[in-house]
Amino acid sequence: MVKAAFVGFGEVNTPIDIIINKCKTAEENLKKEGLDLVSVYPVTDDYEEKDIKKAVDALTGKDFDCLVVCIAGWIPTHAVVKVCEHFRDKPMVLWGLCGWMEGDRLVTTADQAGTTALRKTFYDLGYTFKYVYDIVGLKSKTETVYNYCLAAAAAKKLRHARSGMAGYRDMNLYGTLYDGGSLKREIGPEIETFEMLEIEQRYQKITDGEKQAVIDKAMSKWKFLKPANPESMKMAAGYYLAVKEICDERGYGAISLKDVDGMKKLLGFPPAPIFMLLSDEAGLCTIPENDSLGNITQLMVKYLTGQCAMYLEFYEFFTDRVIAGVPDYVPAEAVDGDVTVMPAAFGELSEGILNVSKLKTGKVTMCRLTAIDGEYYMHMVTGEGITPRKWEEAGWTQPAPQLPGLEILLDDVEDFADKVMCQHYIISYGDNTEKIKNLCDILGVEII
Repeated sequence: MVKAAFVGFGEVNTPIDIIINKCKTAEENLKKEGLDLVSVYPVTDDYEEKDIKKAVDALTGKDFDCLVVCIAGWIPTHAVVKVCEHFRDKPMVLWGLCGWMEGDRLVTTADQAGTTALRKTFYDLGYTFKYVYDIVGLKSKTETVYNYCLAAAAAKKLRHARSGMAGYRDMNLYGTLYDGGSLKREIGPEIETFEMLEIEQRYQKITDGEKQAVIDKAMSKWKFLKPANPESMKMAAGYYLAVKEICDERGYGAISLKDVDGMKKLLGFPPAPIFMLLSDEAGLCTIPENDSLGNITQLMVKYLTGQCAMYLEFYEFFTDRVIAGVPDYVPAEAVDGDVTVMPAAFGELSEGILNVSKLKTGKVTMCRLTAIDGEYYMHMVTGEGITPRKWEEAGWTQPAPQLPGLEILLDDVEDFADKVMCQHYIISYGDNTEKIKNLCDILGVEII
């Protein structure tokens, strides 16, 4: 659960029962959204500042991701700031409650007098915060508050997250590179590289029994259109166990492998089934080709949505849509129906186990973290993913497989193409723009 501190404020001359009841209702609604709260209210501007000390003492030493500053009525700014200054390193929500109707008249405690006095003050003091206000007669903004707290928790997790990278700069691509110093400073995660030799050394120690256990438990769930080479099945299981062992030891939440110039060229084994197992069985974010910032984007999306945050790459642009697919694998979570695979070969590469599953359709959010001159940006759009027409990538053994993909309808393809940052974009289902924007606001990442 996302952890937050909840402090409810109201002016000392406002009837105390009103402030308490408003804060209690707000607190209960946040708990229903899923927040784990440490709460203190009412906090007033009493002359001796006993309430301020009570609030600071109640929160000091507590573990929380975000500070919810709940304004239940007019409150002089100093009383709020004297609490918030102790926790200025935390992201905050400045949340103004609202009045209510009694018959034909509005009753208010001047909540927005309090928030409007505070909004610029928070800005001037350099707080990282979101300003939210309720409106009489409309649903309270508890979901909005929760989403910002969720983003704060994600930012905290990113600060200590680690991604594993076997090899580096597959195919000598430029768009998959990253700067370690700025990534650590601005976003938080560490990308740790290790040699593919380590995978091979560990693979050699995996027993046939361990490989067969993976085949029986996990790979047997796949629907094979044609039987796969038994040795390919064993290699997939063995390399999965070798990589998983490294990830478990080092606490990696995401993984990428050197694909074309690594697994395929040096080991003669396309890694699609390895990625499938790492995603579906080990719960890791996975992307091929040493895509550094793709991996980090996946972590950001997963922390916010709980989804696997799969990658797709672009094949064709049309006037109203793009075709996005993958030449290897998709996570089971994104599959509509059975996880379907088949043995197939591409060009001069060795035959591997190719995922040809159908993807779920519906509203999708596409995003990609990128760096421009040392500054980080998030390119993000929403679209409608529909079942694609019959299509194939030239070079596959005939009859060519129907690769997993979607036709994604966009409001403005030309604008998207003008800003596109890489061939790989991270896909999540639903409209997740608010959650992603909240996280980017906290991190200081501009949305484009």
